[in-house]
Amino acid sequence: MSYLLICSTAFSQDLTQKQKDILVKYLDHGAYRYHYLDQEWESNIEKAIKEDSTIALLWQRRALPYWKIRKYTIALDYYNKAVQYDRREYLGRRGYLNCIFSKDYKSALKDFDNASAEFGESIENDHTYNFYRALCYLQLNQYDRAEKYINLDLDFIEKKFGKDWISPSAYFYLGIIKYEQRDYKAAVSAFDLALQLQPKFSDALYYKAISLHKINKDNNEFHSLMEMVSEYYASGNSFNENGALYEKYPYQISKWEIDAFAKK
Repeated sequence: MSYLLICSTAFSQDLTQKQKDILVKYLDHGAYRYHYLDQEWESNIEKAIKEDSTIALLWQRRALPYWKIRKYTIALDYYNKAVQYDRREYLGRRGYLNCIFSKDYKSALKDFDNASAEFGESIENDHTYNFYRALCYLQLNQYDRAEKYINLDLDFIEKKFGKDWISPSAYFYLGIIKYEQRDYKAAVSAFDLALQLQPKFSDALYYKAISLHKINKDNNEFHSLMEMVSEYYASGNSFNENGALYEKYPYQISKWEIDAFAKK
C-alpha cells in the first residue's frame, strides 16, 4: 500500500548529485511509499544511511517514528545526527521537539538560544521561539520569565502579521502564567481573548472557571461553566496545534481533571 505522506524530498543541505540520487532512490521511491510507522520506512532509510551517513534529512526521517511512539531517547540519538549535519535546518526544530515531545525544557531553551544566536529568531511549527521559551519557563516555574517571553511572542506576531494572527494558544498560556502568579482577573481576561478566537476551547474555559471561582466563590457559576467544559471536551474541542495530535501540551486538561474539579 502506498501512503505518500511526504510527496517530495526537500534538499536544505548542500548535497552532491550522488547524495540527491540516494534520497530519490530510498525516500521518494522507497520509504515514502509507506506510513512512517511501517517497518519498511525504517528499512529503506537504514539502507540509505549505509550508503551515506552524512545526509541530515535521512537522520531526521529516521527519528520521525520514534517521536510518535514516545521513544524519545532513541529519537534524540537519531535527531542529533540531523543537527550535526545541518544545524540551520534542525537546531531550532530540536528545541521544539525537546519542549513539546521529550519535555526536556532546559535542553529546549539551550537549543532555541543557540539557534537564535547562530541563525536569528525564527518560527517553528506555527510559533516563535519565544512562544516555546515561555512554555519552557512556565514548566520550570519561572513565571516572570515565562510572562516576558509570551509577551514578546504576542508583540512580534501582532506587529509582523497583525492581531488576527495571534493564536488562541498564546492567549491561553498568558492566562495560565497569570493564573500561576495568582492574578486571577488578568488570567480571566487572557482566557477570554483565547475564547474569542476559539469559542469552545475547553482548556481555556476550564481555567477561566477556576479563576472566576477564586475571585467570586460563585459555586453555581462554577458548576455551570464546568458542565460546558465537559461538553466541549467530549466534542474534541481542545488545542488547535498539530503536535497535540501526538503529545499533551502543558496544562492541557484531561477528563480526570475535569471530573476532579467538577466535584468541588
